[in-house]
Amino acid sequence: MPTFADQLDVAADLLALLHDTDTEPRADAQLEALTLAVAADLPVLLWGEPGIGKTAALTQLAEALDLPLTTVIASVHEPSDFSGLPVVGDDPAVQGVPMAPPDWAVRLVRAGRGLLFLDELSTAPPAVQAALLRLVLERRVGALRLPPGVRIVAAANPRSSAADGWELSAPLANRFVHLQWAHDHDVVVRGLGGTWPRASLPRLDPQRLGAAVAFARRAVCGLLAARPRLVHQLPGSEARRGGPWPSPRSWDMALRLTAFATAAGTSRDVLSMLVRGTVGDGPGLELLASLDRMDLPDPETLLADPAAASLPDRGDLRQAVLDGVVEAVRKRPEKARWDAAWAILARALDTGAPDLVVVPASTLAALRRVDWDVPDLIERLAGAVALSQRADRASARVAAAVTG
Repeated sequence: MPTFADQLDVAADLLALLHDTDTEPRADAQLEALTLAVAADLPVLLWGEPGIGKTAALTQLAEALDLPLTTVIASVHEPSDFSGLPVVGDDPAVQGVPMAPPDWAVRLVRAGRGLLFLDELSTAPPAVQAALLRLVLERRVGALRLPPGVRIVAAANPRSSAADGWELSAPLANRFVHLQWAHDHDVVVRGLGGTWPRASLPRLDPQRLGAAVAFARRAVCGLLAARPRLVHQLPGSEARRGGPWPSPRSWDMALRLTAFATAAGTSRDVLSMLVRGTVGDGPGLELLASLDRMDLPDPETLLADPAAASLPDRGDLRQAVLDGVVEAVRKRPEKARWDAAWAILARALDTGAPDLVVVPASTLAALRRVDWDVPDLIERLAGAVALSQRADRASARVAAAVTG
């Protein structure tokens, strides 16, 4: 008759079979965003409901990157566990009082590399959050400095679903890249079947590094030069201060992520998750729009050869190009440039929505000098304007009928 010990051995074999899973290459935007932020050496904070798979994702990431995983439950530690415990020596007046680091920090330093996972961050009281500031930003625990090979990832539950949860303090929240972690039905089903997505670091193109840095700096600096109020915006509510918001620190993080995403050829969806998780939704979307505009053709190139002008298909980008062409003529109004701008507007009228041409054409017409001939395009635009006005009036009548 099998003994109790024998049954435990059989149970252990069954557990081993259940834990024996495989991985496969699979497109996963949130996993790609996480690995890119880890590669950029930025602290990441995963937000998600309990049981959503945050801890499992970190465990799989550590295994895929061959990094030892050190898990620290922030909510069960004291502030001194992160700032260090004072150790009194023989003569404190001469030697001072060093701050002894905890054992997990010593193990990370000895290994020289690793993934430090700060779990349950939103249940850590304010005093512990304050002690974590130096760890997250300076990588220091007491008198010990974590080596460059250590990456920091944290996880938190929304306050509504966290046990005795606290809002993150603004200084701590501003040090993280915030990623919303949600389950993907297909990934969960296939994973429970034994195959999970494979985490891998992004492939950076060595030939694109310099251009990627220049591109990221031009994008961020260009946006902040035009929108100085975006440089620092501390949210008014405590809840929003616990998430991503723009500051010089978080803009520096957004710049770094943009450079890494550019060098890796990352998709726009992944970059959107990263920049919005760093500076917030509004400023992040403005940065993405700025990146789109950087890819637009130079207005001077279009004015030099309007017959070969290639205009974007997307309406907002096309509008930006036409506005740029008119602005270039306004800055240097000459008959040849004015005529070339009309030729570009005619091309836009032939290949896209007429209403996009109305405002640039009105602005361009206002730049006309007395001795400049009125182009034939004006008559064609007059019809487009009349049609647009009739459509606006019809929409207004429909809206009035619905609200009435």
